[in-house]
Amino acid sequence: MTQPHPELVIEALDVHKSFGELQILKGISLQVRRGEVVVLIGASGSGKTTFIRCINLLEDIQGGRIRVNGHPMGYKQRADGSLARDSERNIARQRRDIGMVFQRFNLFPHMSALENIIEAPIQVLGVPRTSAIEQARALLARVGLADKADHYPSMLSGGQQQRVAIARALAMKPQAMLFDEPTSALDPETVGEVLQVMKELAEDGMTMVVVTHEMGFAREVADRVVVLDQGELIEEGPPEQIFTRPVHPRTQAFLSRVL
Repeated sequence: MTQPHPELVIEALDVHKSFGELQILKGISLQVRRGEVVVLIGASGSGKTTFIRCINLLEDIQGGRIRVNGHPMGYKQRADGSLARDSERNIARQRRDIGMVFQRFNLFPHMSALENIIEAPIQVLGVPRTSAIEQARALLARVGLADKADHYPSMLSGGQQQRVAIARALAMKPQAMLFDEPTSALDPETVGEVLQVMKELAEDGMTMVVVTHEMGFAREVADRVVVLDQGELIEEGPPEQIFTRPVHPRTQAFLSRVL
């Protein structure tokens, strides 16, 4: 068996995913290196969201393999090289390495911003409450919400809720962050504040995979832009290449519609 590359955080090899007869992912292969920001773009229905949900096993895959930090995600390798689904306990342990920020913020409505952030570190990682609170306050300051610790989600704007969701994901000290169209549910005036936090995370060296329709963010922040279309990875490269010299006709057609 080949040894995993130490700088590869996420490796997807020939990933297939179907819902019934509908084939969503048709053999996606992608590598994400430590500290890299990879932005996935493409038309709605191209498989972007499904793919990142497969990375942390929110969706099962029907073919191919996904590794996180060199370990098969959700599967154990048998002696004959075949894969068997891992235990839910081990899968949950692997998920700790991958933070996920969704379109909808998924905050607990009955908990304050601070309580939302400390819940998982205390319950999952066993962090002492005083340490978890100290870390949560630091994370709220990092996302520009130091004064909102005691506010409940209903008291926060959409952009503020999404920033709390980012802080909550960071509280688990993930190796990588996955963002699934994190600004699509926001009012236009709050989009920028969330993108700014994401930009600062990238500058701090966080490994990130981002599904977004924000082409300006992709141009400015991505190390690599990946184009999906109809469940296939059709093109990838530096932002300058993808946005100014796209090669694939379907990339050209998509960009002509959105730019």
